[in-house]
Amino acid sequence: MRRVPFSIALRHPVMGVTMRSGYLIEGPAGWGECSPLPSWNDAERSAAERSALEAATLPFPAVARDRVAVNAMIPRVAPDVAAALALSSGCATIKIKVGDEHSIDRVAAVRSACGPRIKLRLDANGAWDVETAMRELARLAIYDIELVEDPVASLEELAALRGRAGMPVAAETSIRTTADARRLRRLEAADAVVLKPQRIGGVREALRAAEESGVPAIASSALETSVGLAVVVAVAASLPDAPFAHGAGTASLLESDVVDHPLIPVDGWLAPCRPTVNLQLLAGT
Repeated sequence: MRRVPFSIALRHPVMGVTMRSGYLIEGPAGWGECSPLPSWNDAERSAAERSALEAATLPFPAVARDRVAVNAMIPRVAPDVAAALALSSGCATIKIKVGDEHSIDRVAAVRSACGPRIKLRLDANGAWDVETAMRELARLAIYDIELVEDPVASLEELAALRGRAGMPVAAETSIRTTADARRLRRLEAADAVVLKPQRIGGVREALRAAEESGVPAIASSALETSVGLAVVVAVAASLPDAPFAHGAGTASLLESDVVDHPLIPVDGWLAPCRPTVNLQLLAGT
């Protein structure tokens, strides 16, 4: 199987990440992507390679729906930039990074720009302890928040916060394996689970983790190219239920892509597909 490296800059830094690098694998089923984030440990890097190999060698599972709702993701940018990104996304659900000193202004700017019908979701990346989370979320709740992802770092803290946050809570950073999803269920730690297929080992492992968690699942990107995003959409389209939009609306955050037609949401929707890599584009990354 052919392996081709790539490196693509982000339009805006996301939690300190300014470049997405990795390699693509071409196999009998198509292309897979291995692009672990810099913060991932060795086990997560191995899972990313398994995910890429699975995508390259096996067909995606049968879908439960022919399109999926996706959310846009707004990094920790200035409030006016956040509002512009939210408006240009065309998505009906916007996830906003919070946990810094501009959180309130950023969320307020997006709500003001998008109006009351757009769903807002927060992601604090585990920035707060339980008491700080309760205080900050009380301030943010006036903007009609759908849910908050990772307001605290651990499942134990999330379990302590759930029911006191004033809004549903979701776990992402603490769910690295299917065993973590089972622990979430035992602790009754969250109202939803957010799964990055690449980090957990691929489409099939993500679907197993979703089932084991016992709560609604949201498939989420790790800022991949459209090859990796296709895996995220495959998970989202295969889940038995879909009460939440999925985190696959991140292709627009990349300066370029490796396919002719990047997976950019149309009116907030993406259809499952197998994108074809343009090797000429890839040579320029």
